Amino acid sequence: MKQPWLAGKRIVVIGGTTGLGLSAAQAFVAEGAAVVVVGRDPASGQLAEAQLQGRGLALTGDAVEPETAPAAIARCQQAFGGFDGLYHVAGGSGRRFGDGPLHELSLEGWNYTFQLNLTSLMLSNQAAVRAFLAQGTSGTILNMGSVLGYSPSPVYFATHAYAAAKSATIGFTKSIAAYYAKNDIRVNVLAPALVETPMAKRAAEDEVIQAFIKTKQPLAGGRIGQPDDLDGAAVFFMSDFSRFTTGQVLSIDGGWSISEGQL
Repeated sequence: MKQPWLAGKRIVVIGGTTGLGLSAAQAFVAEGAAVVVVGRDPASGQLAEAQLQGRGLALTGDAVEPETAPAAIARCQQAFGGFDGLYHVAGGSGRRFGDGPLHELSLEGWNYTFQLNLTSLMLSNQAAVRAFLAQGTSGTILNMGSVLGYSPSPVYFATHAYAAAKSATIGFTKSIAAYYAKNDIRVNVLAPALVETPMAKRAAEDEVIQAFIKTKQPLAGGRIGQPDDLDGAAVFFMSDFSRFTTGQVLSIDGGWSISEGQL
């Protein structure tokens, strides 16, 4: 019988109680892992835990708070006997707080968007690296990026603070991947295009944007992405099959970054 890809792995998913994070957590469990998922909403956490086949725990916490990731990692170590991988999914749009085109961008929108997407990621990555070093083990970190970090789409997706934060995610990931490679700690990025999540509700319900997406993301009939489109890549990066891979950005974008898109 084939061995599951993640047999025996203990993984923490920050932003793992809904959407992309929950879909990945379910895939991790299906491949043999035990998981701790973290989200801000207690009700979502309860629902998520119920969907993890008895192999997952849900914690309530805000990713921008310094104590959230260390607490989740400690719970993983306590409940499952160790910690092998972190998947940081938490983040989102700052549009309603003032993110947008530069001439309209508010300082509040800039600061909020960076805290939500970059400060939270720094905190979780820091907690993971400290845990791996304390354990004296190798480990893997996977960060959620975006194609907007390197492949802008100016007409429909002009949130410049978000693009900057996601670009910084790539630079941060590569920098720490280089530094901790000697410790056998791997750090990589997944960069999706438009995926059907609560954050994408504006675009997903706009017929004009969806017509654009049909040519901008031409794979699979030109559709919006689904959370489970990222699951295979997330499993790979959490597994030992990625043991010789670090500092990389993998685009899961339906062809976004190689397509012009018709307005």
